[in-house]
Amino acid sequence: MIHIPVRRRTDDVGREPGRRFAMDAKTNKTNIKSRLPSRHVTEGPERAPHRSYLYAMGLTTAQIHQPFVGVASCWNEAAPCNISLMRQAQAVKKGVASAGGTPREFCTITVTDGIAMGHDGMRSSLPSREAIADSVELTIRGHSYDALVGLAGCDKSLPGMMMAMVRLNVPSIFIYGGSILPGNFRGQPVTVQDMFEAVGKHSTGEFSDADLDEIERVACPSAGACGAQFTANTMATVSEAIGLALPYSAGAPAPYEIRDSFCMAAGEKVMDLIAANIRPRDIVTRKALENAAAVVAASGGSTNAALHLPAIAHECGIKFDLFDVAEIFKKTPYVADLKPGGRYVAKDMFEVGGIPLLMKTLLDHGYLHGDCLTVTGRTIAENLKSVKWNANQDVVRSADKPITVTGGVVGLKGNLAPEGAIVKVAGMSELKFSGPARCFDREEDAFEAVQKRTYKEGEVLVIRYEGPRGGPGMREMLATTAALYGQGMGGKVALITDGRFSGATRGFCIGHVGPEAAIGGPIALLRDGDLIEIDANIGTLNVKLSDAELAARKKDWKPRESDYRSGALWKYAQQVGPAIGGAVTHPGGAHEKQCYADI
Repeated sequence: MIHIPVRRRTDDVGREPGRRFAMDAKTNKTNIKSRLPSRHVTEGPERAPHRSYLYAMGLTTAQIHQPFVGVASCWNEAAPCNISLMRQAQAVKKGVASAGGTPREFCTITVTDGIAMGHDGMRSSLPSREAIADSVELTIRGHSYDALVGLAGCDKSLPGMMMAMVRLNVPSIFIYGGSILPGNFRGQPVTVQDMFEAVGKHSTGEFSDADLDEIERVACPSAGACGAQFTANTMATVSEAIGLALPYSAGAPAPYEIRDSFCMAAGEKVMDLIAANIRPRDIVTRKALENAAAVVAASGGSTNAALHLPAIAHECGIKFDLFDVAEIFKKTPYVADLKPGGRYVAKDMFEVGGIPLLMKTLLDHGYLHGDCLTVTGRTIAENLKSVKWNANQDVVRSADKPITVTGGVVGLKGNLAPEGAIVKVAGMSELKFSGPARCFDREEDAFEAVQKRTYKEGEVLVIRYEGPRGGPGMREMLATTAALYGQGMGGKVALITDGRFSGATRGFCIGHVGPEAAIGGPIALLRDGDLIEIDANIGTLNVKLSDAELAARKKDWKPRESDYRSGALWKYAQQVGPAIGGAVTHPGGAHEKQCYADI
């Protein structure tokens, strides 16, 4: 069993007097219960009806009067990313029970991008992040649980679960379900990225129908999330760096038996967090968010992190927007040679030292804050103290000998993106591009042009009205970008959008352009042939139009009417904010008067 000691808090700095206090793990459980939310369900004669429900489920008197730990899982049968989560949740429950807690398992939704990609289903992806956070909040609130262990396996479920943790602010530990193992196609390792690019190869005749059939049967050989440094593994890396996950836990592939050990350890440790009264907002600070952004840049991670980190910060009441993320990206070296820009997958990094190896070299060379608290009860520096550099590997470079001195993700700004934009540059050799705009008002039209090869080399393909509000849902564009790459045009055209790109995207692809087209941002004013200039070296995105011309076009611009006039997507479009702040849907921690943990 993995043993990770928890340091007991001895201070109450910045807390509401009388509401929170340090508690030794051996303190009488009744005294602990007297300050926990579950007392509203289990304690006193007036709660006899509530206790009758608990007895109906087989709980003992002792279990009813112990702390209640919500074990939230994003299990479903939609895709391999989530299929192992229910098994792992059982190990968490054993850990909770062995440490004197009462686990209560529940599930929430997840939308898997690999299935939703390239069609209308992708509109549901980013809104699902909010639905996950909201549903976990409502379940914890409704049943008065005292702590949370959250298991997630796909792109939006990871940030959604972490958002719920800091929103509720009950003692919490995050668990990633683990990555998929790489497939093997004719002796070469492959991932789902190769599948999407195979569609492009098929459109040029490089792949036959039989080739496509063969690769699709072998690309995804196990349970687990997409194997390279796409969004799921990027946010898994973030979970350790931000301090919400146990060290090494986010790197182990889903099929590995050690995952159950991590899960049981998490169940045990969350009980220590309850006793010591260590909460997510003690852990997720401004410095911790900077650490998270640093590991994204250093690993060549997904541009989606520039949406999710501001959203997590928003739940804490911390201002940390796209430009703050980009500032960390700008000064952090790119050191992990991971796909899609590099050679290796998550399994490879885990086997040479895991995420702690990456964090160790960043810490040693001044790119991480070592004094940030984590769910172990220790600081980042204390957790990494015993980590030794592995010289017998080339998956992770030393931070003083990086692949590139600039991080793998770069923020952009200019007259085409006053509220910023983002581009992944990991693996790219040319960081400048200029060319005439070719405008599309939805992804399907752009994909059709790519499939029929009616675009031209040197063009900048513009896909707009795909932002958070305009989409609605801020769709990812992997089908289009992968098809371009599969056609051998990855470096010969650029693509910009107010939507998003998958973590598997490579090539000159710029997302999150803001303000979005739906509210009249400059991207809505572009016309075919306008000259667009991109410079990722200095971080600029401009169109060669004067301010006067842009203002004149703005006067003539009219908002588009959405096809989504009811239901969840309509509701999302009414509430969602801009990409610069994480595309969030409520006022956030800065506006709350009392967090759930203090009821």
